[in-house]
Amino acid sequence: MEMIRIIIVDDHELFRLGVRAVIENRHRDISIVGEAKSGSDFFDLLKTTTADIVLLDIALPDISGIDIARRLKKEVPAMKILAVSAENSLAVVGEMLNIGIEGFISKINSGGDTLVEAIRSVMQDFEYFGNDIADIIRRIYVAKKKKTEVSSEFSEQEKRVIELCHEGLPAKLIADRLGITPRTVNWHKSIIFSKLGINNTLEMVNYALKNGIIEVE
Repeated sequence: MEMIRIIIVDDHELFRLGVRAVIENRHRDISIVGEAKSGSDFFDLLKTTTADIVLLDIALPDISGIDIARRLKKEVPAMKILAVSAENSLAVVGEMLNIGIEGFISKINSGGDTLVEAIRSVMQDFEYFGNDIADIIRRIYVAKKKKTEVSSEFSEQEKRVIELCHEGLPAKLIADRLGITPRTVNWHKSIIFSKLGINNTLEMVNYALKNGIIEVE
């Protein structure tokens, strides 16, 4: 039986003790080879210790779990990342997915059996997300799909008109930038208003920003 080696990165000693109790008493093929209470402690530990999986909290006293995950994927790509955290907002989950972590479970809604199931799934190259995290992922997917659908309703010229309106330019200057007449600018704006069901430039710009039709650097 091949041993699964784990490092726990969490600043709460009681949590680390709880994980040890669950694993060491019941699962002899899983070994906790190290613990760290901060990001700096973790990277110091990696100088002398190797592991298959890191159980990673998000909220740490020095470096966020997001930054740790991002660095780990570059420096030790073979190590799998299972986030175990109470920090499970849309922004956090979305960022961790973009980084490419292998799993994410909630501290609040997950017990010892779920943790072990997640560890084993990740080791078999299956991503594992707790039910509440999966719900968040679905919300992220729906939001991205909606953003794509809304954005595709507008031509590139219409998007440029919205961008230049966001910069606060009047119709004449927008026309100069785009090489068209002010009358055509106003025509584009009327078409955009019609598509969005609004009737003024401020609403148009706010809607475009909120729904990702235009982006601000």
